[in-house]
Amino acid sequence: MILSSEEKKILLDIARQSIISSVKGVPVPDLEENYSISPTLEMKAGAFVTIEIDQRLRGCVGFIQSNEPLAETVSKAAVSAALHDNRFNPLTVGELGNIEIEISVLSPMKKVKDVESIIPGQHGLLIESGFHHGLLLPQVATEYRWDRKTFLEQTCVKAGLPKDAWKRPETIIYSFTALVFNEEELN
Repeated sequence: MILSSEEKKILLDIARQSIISSVKGVPVPDLEENYSISPTLEMKAGAFVTIEIDQRLRGCVGFIQSNEPLAETVSKAAVSAALHDNRFNPLTVGELGNIEIEISVLSPMKKVKDVESIIPGQHGLLIESGFHHGLLLPQVATEYRWDRKTFLEQTCVKAGLPKDAWKRPETIIYSFTALVFNEEELN
């Protein structure tokens, strides 16, 4: 998916306003009333919203795929990242002035037939085995400078599986790409 700078700014503003409203306990702004939603922002796609404070993760939640327009998916992911990421306490009003927002718009998932085709930093991974599943966005491998094997292992760990579970025949590995953007780069 290709987004213009203006569409990226709109999605980032939707995320920010959705976070602020939800943390303050007021209704999230009506997207159609408050934004010029282009046909691209009406397309259905998975998306994740990452919240950081002082370059430290404060919440990251998203949807692998969505039956709703991208703008709505981003709004819901932003609220969930702010209030429902079970790794963190909900954001507080006092933290709102310090948040930094990043959005990752996901491509469709592709089943990996050969792990050698995985390019850390370009591909994100979803690993499933039984009732376990874990997802890591492409930028995670870049941030930690992981090679392919480490990226596979860490995605298994995220899924609650042993590090080498990616080698098991019952484990399904999917890859995807993501269009990643944040407020800092657009300012």
